[in-house]
Amino acid sequence: MRKRFVTNLFFLLALNILIKSFWILGVDRGVQNAVSAQDYGLYFALLNFTFIFNIILDFGLTNYNNRLIAQHPQLLTKYISQLVPIKFAMALVFTIVVFLVAILLGYDAYALKLLGILCVSQFLASLLTYLRSNISGLQLFKTDSILSVLDKFIVIVFCSILLWGGVLKSNFKIEYFIFIQLFAYLITVLVALAICLRKAKFVHLQWNRPFIMKIIKDSYPYAILVLLMAFYNRADSVMIERILDNGADQAGIYASAFRLVDAANMIAYLFSIILLPLFSKLIKAKQDVQPIIKISFHLLLMLTVCFVVLSQFYGYNLMDLMYNKHIEESWQVFRILSICFIPIAMTYIYGTLLTSNGSLKYLNIVASLGMVLNIGINLILIPKLFAVGAAYSSLIAQTITALIQAIIAIRIFKIKFDAIYVVRIILFVLSLILSAYLLKEITSWWVYNILITSVVMVVLSFVFKVFRVKDIFSLLKAQN
Repeated sequence: MRKRFVTNLFFLLALNILIKSFWILGVDRGVQNAVSAQDYGLYFALLNFTFIFNIILDFGLTNYNNRLIAQHPQLLTKYISQLVPIKFAMALVFTIVVFLVAILLGYDAYALKLLGILCVSQFLASLLTYLRSNISGLQLFKTDSILSVLDKFIVIVFCSILLWGGVLKSNFKIEYFIFIQLFAYLITVLVALAICLRKAKFVHLQWNRPFIMKIIKDSYPYAILVLLMAFYNRADSVMIERILDNGADQAGIYASAFRLVDAANMIAYLFSIILLPLFSKLIKAKQDVQPIIKISFHLLLMLTVCFVVLSQFYGYNLMDLMYNKHIEESWQVFRILSICFIPIAMTYIYGTLLTSNGSLKYLNIVASLGMVLNIGINLILIPKLFAVGAAYSSLIAQTITALIQAIIAIRIFKIKFDAIYVVRIILFVLSLILSAYLLKEITSWWVYNILITSVVMVVLSFVFKVFRVKDIFSLLKAQN
């Protein structure tokens, strides 16, 4: 199990870093620079607005299905036959709700047009996530890894042609970006559907009302969790755009700062994709989950600390490299949002562990607290500090919820960290910060400093035994 986790995790990371790095640093950045901050800010706010109501598209079915298929793969044919029709019914309800709320919030005709396209994209994205939950539940991690980047690869190809191919007679428009993403999702969904149908062998779509009611009853705790988390993870840009007079511009600045953090978050999210079915199987078999937890914690600790340290020392340089407008404003937001990567990474480990264990009551209570904190602090800080206020709100809410989740998971699974281990981690973090500071004082070549600091991070992780060579070899040699 540990061998499969490590090998599949590294394949998933390598593939996603390769594709999504170009997506973040190339295409998405190119789109942000090609259109105005106002246009991109409106798109970003509308996108996050649809994310808030994504629960209607899923209702917790994906997490429920992933956990179920991982434990009972023989149920794939039955569940895919009856869940796909439900997804289409949910899409209709989702679209109606999104448009009703958007109209109440005062969005104009142009925004509603973009919102309609984004609703279709969100449905396809949700359908893709559900189909991938079957594939990862069957432990087909490499196939799932390829599907996780296929839509981004398609967008990269078409957007690159439009942005830099010299085929457009006019300026690039945000609508082009939205339509290309819609097309990419459609193609990827068809590929994922073909794979699922092949594994299921025979699928007869049917509308089974008693079955639907059972699924809703079983999955509603997941649905509530997703809804609550969506509010405190996605409401920031929506609130910025709606509260402030120059809301679209400020949302664009927030999006610029959020982009790199989101890229880093995707790496942590990849851990949860593999961890959820692995934890589910281990818990069902009553096996020890601590080895997988420690591996995940070690890897994410190195990534998160290195990212945060580099962001604090060289964040302005990164913003200046990536964007051609609002550099100072984006940097002020980015230096705060980058710290959020630490609690978010913790959530992807301990939150996933609690989800696998079915501890939804605790997770929902914590998520409710996070939602109240985020919305309440945003209402106070956004009018005063604009996008920076939203960044502070996110940091406070993410940190508090992550700490509570970690404490609950540690108590339930009796996870132990001895004093010497904690001291080693603290020394590792302090040494990395000191190394980065000294390096910046010695030379102003910030690109080389980032590379050298990354190497120093790896060296220090072995020096302080945060991660050891023998651990890697023992994991790779471990038998399933």
